[in-house]
Order: sequence, then C-alpha cells, then structure tokens
Amino acid sequence: MTRDLPRGDVPTLILAVLARAPAHGYAIARAIEQESASVLQLREGSLYPALRLLEQQGLIVSNWETQERGPARRVYALTDEGRAALATRADEWHAYAAAVAAVLGGRRVSYG
Repeated sequence: MTRDLPRGDVPTLILAVLARAPAHGYAIARAIEQESASVLQLREGSLYPALRLLEQQGLIVSNWETQERGPARRVYALTDEGRAALATRADEWHAYAAAVAAVLGGRRVSYG
C-alpha cells in the first residue's frame, strides 16, 4: 500500500521529522518515506509549498548550507514555536486516530 499524503498531514509530518534534526527538503521527504516503510510518499509539489508556509508561520527557519561538492542547499530547522505546534498537532492527530479506530472497532470513545 503506497499513497500520497493528504495536504493537511504534510506540515505535521515535516515538523515531526525536523524535531529530530535539521534537514534539507529531499532528506525530509525520504525520512517520511523510510519511517513509514514506503507507505507514505511526499511529492515536491506538496513538500516545498508546505515548507514555505511553515517558514512564513514562524514554525521553521531555513539557511543555505554550502557543500564541498554540489550546489548549496536550503536546510530547515524547527523553532520553539514549531516544537509547540508539533505537540498540539500530535495530540490532535492521536485523538483523531483513536476516534477512527473506535469506529472501525465498534467502540465508543469518551473525552475529558
């Protein structure tokens, strides 16, 4: 099973990858693919607009990194605001996933 990511999930997954370490765009996409056992695929058409939006929102910052070989590349890192946003988004995602699992399993979920 391989599927493209819904646009709404892309920013949260990017934040999760960057919470581990700064990375350039290609490395972010490959981390998502590898950590999902190739189930989730992140295309450039979704990745770079999401990175720009996260940067505009102040959740990530970027810097150009020069390499000994090859062209310079933009490396992204999480800000403190991004770390807080990731915690909130992760909580929301876990609640959503639990609700879906409950419906699929025929159990009622209670909150609060």
